[in-house]
Amino acid sequence: MEYVTRIVIIGGGPGGYEAALVAAQLGAEVTVVDCDGLGGASVLTDCVPSKTLIATAEVMTTFDSSYEELGIIVADDTPHIDTPARVVGVDLGKVNRRVKRLALAQSHDITASVTRAGARVMRGRGRLDGMQALDGSRKVIVAAADGTEETLVADAVLIATGGHPRELPDAQPDGERILNWTQVYDLDELPEELIVVGSGVTGAEFAGAYQALGSKVTLVSSRDRVLPGEDPDAAAVLEDVFRRRGMNVMARSRAAAAKRVGDRVEVTLADGRVITGSHCLMAVGAIPNSAGLGLEEAGVKLRESGHIWTDKVSRTTAPGVYAAGDVTGVFALASVAAMQGRIAMYHFLGDAVAPLNLKTVSSNVFTDPEIATVGYSQADVDAGKIDARVVKLPLLRNPRAKMQGIRDGFVKIFCRPGTGIVVGGVVVSPRASELIHPISIAVDNNLTVEQIANAFTVYPSLSGSIAEVARQLHTRKSGGEL
Repeated sequence: MEYVTRIVIIGGGPGGYEAALVAAQLGAEVTVVDCDGLGGASVLTDCVPSKTLIATAEVMTTFDSSYEELGIIVADDTPHIDTPARVVGVDLGKVNRRVKRLALAQSHDITASVTRAGARVMRGRGRLDGMQALDGSRKVIVAAADGTEETLVADAVLIATGGHPRELPDAQPDGERILNWTQVYDLDELPEELIVVGSGVTGAEFAGAYQALGSKVTLVSSRDRVLPGEDPDAAAVLEDVFRRRGMNVMARSRAAAAKRVGDRVEVTLADGRVITGSHCLMAVGAIPNSAGLGLEEAGVKLRESGHIWTDKVSRTTAPGVYAAGDVTGVFALASVAAMQGRIAMYHFLGDAVAPLNLKTVSSNVFTDPEIATVGYSQADVDAGKIDARVVKLPLLRNPRAKMQGIRDGFVKIFCRPGTGIVVGGVVVSPRASELIHPISIAVDNNLTVEQIANAFTVYPSLSGSIAEVARQLHTRKSGGEL
């Protein structure tokens, strides 16, 4: 009788379900243990819902910012008023119902794909039980919602349990006025005055989205600028856009507490100042879901932050135990989680595998304009981690951008001096998430700026700016920035 390798995956997010698909395709017996629904936070409460909400905001922003310039006439029912009301509005209850519907549909589609591939899906919470057995196997205890438990035996276990919103002790979300990012989709009415605490990716995305939907937004940032982890030129463009559109961006302002006062929220800053609004969204980071899984007892090393330590093929310090996704603290991206999960299964099941290379990862901030990046960054160049030449070209010079009324954004490419090999790039524009792909291909395949410059682009197109930057890098004899 042929032996079948047994794989147990704890967590059904991108790291978990993508690993399940790979393992099943390679002939393993796969069980996915999940307590919320396949897709995890990425599909149910994070990436898919937020980007669906942002899709509505994008339409609002595009219309509000360019309809007059493009010659579009909108009938106004109040022509006698000197300052007419906004010509478009939003039904947030309807938007959020659509958000939840699409998230559930995506989760169901993923479940169908995983079960169709031959994997078993169990609803419950899994935890490791003790150290590795003499035969190399491990036990996973699955606790169901009804209190019953089942023991699974696995040749390998993948931990892909994700994370949850970080909370401040004196700013506990109540789901009504003080919210974390998983609770905003329960709102039926648009917040009149929204205070967003945290200017990282999540805070910036929600601040921009709700401002576009019609809320008066105050963004509280403890750092010198919004998006402190992103390209400084890109962050400067976005902050300028936010302020120009009426957002109150409070830099170097750390929130210490938030409390409800009737139908209002008071946010107290560390310096004693108090700001008020109708609602407050806390976006102050995430905590890995690594507690209660029996990890350290099983020999799995945790970092001080609670994240699971992994190597570049997703192995933990415990033999036969792998980890993927936000619980590892590598990159909080669905694409990275999925790749970590696939790599884990390829490695354990003996298939060809390339270690995770974070310098080929592309990412995107879904603000308006979007900010997409790949490879080495401006910070890497400035810190001397890599010697690179850089050219930045504003979109204002692009003919298609002029036609579409796009004023903000740029394309920036980094290349190695001498060889001209592309090592990184930044795109700030509408749909930057799509435009970054040719630069990602260049980074992943060690293409040169000459090769990018010689490839045909459509005229007129925003992608023409990518070729133009490559041409400037190819023809220039020295480094620097345009």
